[in-house]
Amino acid sequence: MKKSNLIVNIDLLLAAVALAILVTVTFGGVIMRYFVGKPIIWAEEVQLWCFLWMTFLGAGAAFRQGSHVAVEMVVSLFPQKIQKFIEKMDYVICMVVLGYLGFLGCDIIKLMMKIGKSTSILHVPFYFINGIIPVCCVLMMVSLTYATFFMKKDEEHKEDITADKKEEE
Repeated sequence: MKKSNLIVNIDLLLAAVALAILVTVTFGGVIMRYFVGKPIIWAEEVQLWCFLWMTFLGAGAAFRQGSHVAVEMVVSLFPQKIQKFIEKMDYVICMVVLGYLGFLGCDIIKLMMKIGKSTSILHVPFYFINGIIPVCCVLMMVSLTYATFFMKKDEEHKEDITADKKEEE
C-alpha cells in the first residue's frame, strides 16, 4: 500500500486493528475460560471498546467507498434532474444527522469528563472510549463529501483516460 493510500485509509486500518484485537481477545477468553479455567476478567471491556471503535471507523471508510446501503434502483427510475436533487438531499440529510451525532458525542465526552467515569476493571476513562464518536462523525462527513462530489469526477476522469487510450490503439 502506498504511503498516500495508507493516510487516506487510516480509519480502515485502525478498524482492522480493532477487529484483530476483538477476535484475539474473544478467542483468548474462550480458551482461558474453558480450557484453563481462569477467565480473562477484562475481556468484555476490551471487546466493547474494540466493537465501538471498529464500527465508527469502518462507517467512515464505507462512506468513502460508497458501501453503505442505498436504494439506487428506485432512484434510477426518476428523470436525471430528480436523481440529482435526491442525491443532494441525501447528502444534506446525512450531513445533518452526522453533525447532530457528533454534537451528541461531544456532550457525552463533556459529561464523562465532568463525572470522571471510567471502566470498572481497566479504569480506562469513558471520555477516551467514546471520543471516537465525534472524531469519526467528522471523518464520515469528510468521506461523504469526497464520495459525493469528488469520487464521481475521479471515476469520470479515469473513464475518459481509458477511452482516449482505446481510441489511440
